[in-house]
Amino acid sequence: MLTDIAIWKAQQNLEPKLKDELSRLDEKGLFEAFGDDVSFGTGGIRGIMGVGTNRLNIYTIRKASLGFANYIKENLTTRPYSLHNVVVAYDTRNNSRLFAEETARVLASQNIHVWLFEQFRPTPELSFAVRYLRADGGIVITASHNPPEYNGYKVYDENGCQLVPHKADKVGAAIEKIKDIFALKVDSLQDYLARGAITTLEKYFDDKYLTAVRFVSCQKVDQDELKIVYTPLHGTGSAFGAQLLRENGYNVYSVDAQMVPDGNFSTLKSPNPEDPHAFALAVELGHKVGAQLLLATDPDADRVGSGILIGDKYHFLNGNEMAAIMFDYLIKYGVRIRQPVFISTIVTSDLVFEMAKRNNIETIRTLTGFKFICEQIEYIKQDRKDFFFGCEESYGYLISDLVRDKDAFQACLMIAEITAFYQNRDKNLLMVLNDIYQEYGFYKEKLLNIKSPGIDGIKNIAAFMDEMRRAKFKKFGGEKILVTEDYFSSRATYCDGRVDNINLPSSDVLKYVFENGWIVFRPSGTEPKLKVYIAVHSDSDAGAKDLLEKTQSAVEKLLREKGFLQ
Repeated sequence: MLTDIAIWKAQQNLEPKLKDELSRLDEKGLFEAFGDDVSFGTGGIRGIMGVGTNRLNIYTIRKASLGFANYIKENLTTRPYSLHNVVVAYDTRNNSRLFAEETARVLASQNIHVWLFEQFRPTPELSFAVRYLRADGGIVITASHNPPEYNGYKVYDENGCQLVPHKADKVGAAIEKIKDIFALKVDSLQDYLARGAITTLEKYFDDKYLTAVRFVSCQKVDQDELKIVYTPLHGTGSAFGAQLLRENGYNVYSVDAQMVPDGNFSTLKSPNPEDPHAFALAVELGHKVGAQLLLATDPDADRVGSGILIGDKYHFLNGNEMAAIMFDYLIKYGVRIRQPVFISTIVTSDLVFEMAKRNNIETIRTLTGFKFICEQIEYIKQDRKDFFFGCEESYGYLISDLVRDKDAFQACLMIAEITAFYQNRDKNLLMVLNDIYQEYGFYKEKLLNIKSPGIDGIKNIAAFMDEMRRAKFKKFGGEKILVTEDYFSSRATYCDGRVDNINLPSSDVLKYVFENGWIVFRPSGTEPKLKVYIAVHSDSDAGAKDLLEKTQSAVEKLLREKGFLQ
């Protein structure tokens, strides 16, 4: 660490803002900035911006980009192109455009042609662009819904899918081989543009993507009585989110204050559509105009949250609830050509899997993360099967596989269509959800996000996971554990002692399954926090609520004992 600090301080041409920050860091600040290197995982890189090896800055971005360039040249040698191509996009966060330009310059310096979006654009459009332009990969500079001090570097393969572990490991290894973070020399962006080494993707490309998005519609519905409030939460959805809905016939009101791109997210405590507080201005406008539906996309517009008017208040549906509503609608009105396949994750509600089972739709269960869902799409295509629907509990949905990532715009169009369809039948989405429960059983879920910041916090989470594996629980909250699934060792241990293999990539996840539900402990792959998922089901709504409350109390008691909760 001391060597790294000395090297950075010795750089005469260190970027001025970083140089000033370095001069002001105290001992604790230096430890956090230089005590580790930003790690490249299956989500790419996500971290706090600033000076140091453990921060996102132009130098760590350059290092990652050089590593990715080397990976492409070493591993994609059989693709039938005379020149490698990569698409680069970015969101509205502070420094996102700067980091995108640095990424493009590095790739161009390595004789890789770059398609650089002229303006900020949504993550799903980047995925679509990789496929449409038949590129070798893609990069989007984004930290999704993280706080303003964060940014990220998300990498996609030649299929427009985020890198899965075996690919990410190779990119990470290529990055680690780069020892001198300051040695790389690149020309200016203008020079590369003049040479044609970097090509700007202008607004015309939006129409190609939006044409693909429009195909998610199942049927024409009467839209006249539906009013929608839309907010991009200062993010990339401001590019065309409201426009897309209007052009498809919907009556849309935009939250003007949040249509402004703002990396500080100045009107929000958190730009996360999972949090009902992010809808405060949307609720205010919704009451003013009498809107029945509120939609909010996160800053890179791959996830969407929704609120529906019930009486004189807005009710917010969580990711599992909306997934069930969308899946039910697709089952009833979607087109099935060949064998349909539904794909979701090990932390998504069991309700959608039960729905698939009863409707003879093949299911695939993956690790957490949409990259694993989209990886499976390639495999089922080889078996001449059709992707039908993909979802995860964290408000991510995919209907058309022309995109290989969760897509908030596909979801917005589908949610609007479903809302209008049932409104014309005097039903709201809460009533639709209750009908689903009556048919399939009552399912309830809860997600606990336990923050543990800093390098020490990450170590504490790792120690907790190790301790949980050694504990070998037999019961949790009075419920007998039937199966303990350890995705790190890829082993499922049953209460009678039997052991089965888990045929999924290794991941730091523990799942405890009991008769009427399960609990999952998983360190976040993008933030210094522990995520705890709780899911239960019962024959009655009251029974499901009681079981959820009891299980959550047991989990919180454990977390207090381990020092994660007060």
